[in-house]
Amino acid sequence: MRTRTKILVLFLCLVSATTSFAATVTYDHRAIVIDGKRRVLVSGSIHYPRSTPDMWPDLIQKSKDGGLDVIETYVFWNVHEPVKNQYNFEARYDLVKFIKLVAEAGLYVHLRIGPYVCAEWNYGGFPLWLHFIPGIELRTDNEPFKAEMQRFTAKIVDMMKQEKLYASQGGPIILSQIENEYGNIDSAYGAAAKSYIKWAASMAVSLDTGVPWVMCQQSDAPDPVINTCNGFYCDQFTPNSNKKPKMWTENWTGWFLSFGGAVPYRPVEDIAFAVARFYQRGGTFQNYYMYHGGTNFERTTGGPFIATSYDYDAPLDEYGHVRQPKWGHLRDVHKAIKLCEEALITTDPTISSLGPNLEAAVYKTGSGVCAAFLANVDTKSDVTVNFNGNSYHLPAWSVSILPDCKNVALNTAKINSMTVIPSFKRESLNTNADSTEAIGSGWSWINEPVGISKADAFNKLGLLEQINTTADKSDYLWYSLSMDIRGDEPFLQDGSQTVLHVESLGHALHAFINGKLAGSGYGNSGNAKVKLDIPIKVVHGKNTIDLLSLTVGLQNYGAFFDLVGAGVTGPVKLNGLKNGSSIDLTSQQWTYQVGLKGEDSGLPSGSSSQWVSTTLPKNQPLIWYKTIFEAPAGNDPIALDFTGMGKGEAWVNGQSIGRFWPAYVSRNGGCTDSCDYRGPYSSNKCLKNCGKPSQQLYHVPRSWLQPSGNILVLFEEIGGDPTQLAFATKQMGSLCAHVSESHPLPIDMWGSHSKRRRSLTPTLSLSCPSPNQVISSIKFASFGTPLGTCGSFSHGRCSSAKARSIIHKACVGSTSCSIGVSTSTFGNPCKGVMKSLAVEVSCT
Repeated sequence: MRTRTKILVLFLCLVSATTSFAATVTYDHRAIVIDGKRRVLVSGSIHYPRSTPDMWPDLIQKSKDGGLDVIETYVFWNVHEPVKNQYNFEARYDLVKFIKLVAEAGLYVHLRIGPYVCAEWNYGGFPLWLHFIPGIELRTDNEPFKAEMQRFTAKIVDMMKQEKLYASQGGPIILSQIENEYGNIDSAYGAAAKSYIKWAASMAVSLDTGVPWVMCQQSDAPDPVINTCNGFYCDQFTPNSNKKPKMWTENWTGWFLSFGGAVPYRPVEDIAFAVARFYQRGGTFQNYYMYHGGTNFERTTGGPFIATSYDYDAPLDEYGHVRQPKWGHLRDVHKAIKLCEEALITTDPTISSLGPNLEAAVYKTGSGVCAAFLANVDTKSDVTVNFNGNSYHLPAWSVSILPDCKNVALNTAKINSMTVIPSFKRESLNTNADSTEAIGSGWSWINEPVGISKADAFNKLGLLEQINTTADKSDYLWYSLSMDIRGDEPFLQDGSQTVLHVESLGHALHAFINGKLAGSGYGNSGNAKVKLDIPIKVVHGKNTIDLLSLTVGLQNYGAFFDLVGAGVTGPVKLNGLKNGSSIDLTSQQWTYQVGLKGEDSGLPSGSSSQWVSTTLPKNQPLIWYKTIFEAPAGNDPIALDFTGMGKGEAWVNGQSIGRFWPAYVSRNGGCTDSCDYRGPYSSNKCLKNCGKPSQQLYHVPRSWLQPSGNILVLFEEIGGDPTQLAFATKQMGSLCAHVSESHPLPIDMWGSHSKRRRSLTPTLSLSCPSPNQVISSIKFASFGTPLGTCGSFSHGRCSSAKARSIIHKACVGSTSCSIGVSTSTFGNPCKGVMKSLAVEVSCT
């Protein structure tokens, strides 16, 4: 009997080690409820196609270390079903693998199926073949569209069920989303929008996932679907039923980058303020969009004009590195909020005013558990408030979190986390060459023919819209016209110069006259249309006009975005004759070619036998370039620096790293050296990189490289010098921190006994990013009234003479160090003044 008991116990242990048990996920007016317990949840968006499978485990672990409970991702229909009924769930598109990795890390998943996703993704994530289904109208009460939407949504749900990935089956998926931000534009669709949303909700619920469904930005989301908020701030949001929890599905951590635009960023103090305000006013689920933005590889960008980088100023940068202090400060915010969880899930907040622009929210349970949030929403003035008999200093546009209704665990404007200044080290692509040399041991090239060069070209009267013609198989469409100029034409006789006038819906256009580039034009993210007036010279006899029209990502947002066209739709005229006449070419017979000859010939793979190694042409349009290179040593993330190039696309070992366009420079105005976090944020409030290429560095995943023999292929549209290209490996530069005597204690000290807490002081902490590094030098140290920011600190009117030596002794030679910020450590260089400690160090 004892032997049998031992066997049974061993069997039960084995079962428990290998089996997940199903969870019940519901909700009430306060929170998502998992297995009967309300949860305060922090989530972050990571889009699996915007990184590589070898990056996923590290991204997920860093998200968990940053305090996330949930990973949120869209499902990208157009990459999974590029051709109807032909599916792709491999490599970067392996959705199941991604979700299982999240589960292995012990995190939940919010699966936003959509299947419209927006996401600055090509065509909003819809496959373009939908556009060609007879009678279809997208995102409305239209039977052909609903049939396709239901078929794909059901396929994804069935796939998740087969892999037992829903929480109801023991998996990590606790939420799913149907549709996406439809409420922003539904009025344009009239009454059909109402019936469509009711159908979408009903269809989703009928799929029986066992977890709640949500609709974001949909105030009329039908029960039981939860309506949620997207935006920079959602503290004022209220769900459409008092039976639904207050949820924030997109807290925008920055903004997307457009070609031709400056680089947006969002100060972490403002994000922390927004997060704390949301939980202060009753929220219990908040998601960062993005937590890791990643890269728009291939031709996946939407927009149009969305850049290849989708960094988004997220807590994890495009390359997967932790962005400090954003990641660290938000981690501390999450810890502070979780200290309040017992009170937050038990009751609703009691909100009261402490004065103009001052607000207190108290969560107090019947058993006496208490948490409070004190907010100063003034954009300029710091204040001191009295709360429960105690005095609290509140900087402008900040929230203090009091997990016990007495002691401040964190103030959103006071950052304890260190700052890391990243750097890029340029080096030759050919690592055997001297580091100052240009990349590549040698370049070969092939000309892309101007005009018509493929057998599948065709003729049509008039000008064709581009997307309907190319079906987005290529960015490129040639419009070609031949005309004979007789000797008696006025513009040959009077010596006047003819002007070619071309109007296009966008997105960019190159005009060639008799095989020579005559001019180019391009739109921008606000207006994709192109209008060209190019002085040209025609000759007696045959003349050719070849217009190369190109797209830079298809529209992804707005009512009827799927109907927004592109390409040369006219008029096309020859103007400028002395007698005032013009020749309208719009209705002539044009010859069309979809795509480039090089694309059809497989040049992106680099394997063609046509490559020429004679004198390398530079700064000429329509050229394919190829070189072979060695991978940079080490494990640092890699980018290609496209200095010297114009516009085109690049491939590494046959895989597209995306469109490059360093020739598109952002405007000079609008950037500032620093951005005041106080006051409402907008996408153009905080900008950098004005007057420079919108994007110069392009991510090359290390997993795409071999140690040697790697093939780089470029297609250059407008002219460039490939020998100027270089690698740039991303490294961590200086570490800094700046902590004052008024800062709260580090959040990890919260658990200290209350008597011990009173003896503790604010603490400045530094830690080298890599475990094999140590702090090697002190670049700056000052205790007193230091000025400036990381990388540009300077001494103020008072500074302790001992600061540098104390920091040197505490930090140099160690991987990390912590120093108490107090006069007992550094002495008192200026009495009666609030002092702070600023330090900048290097790690090697």
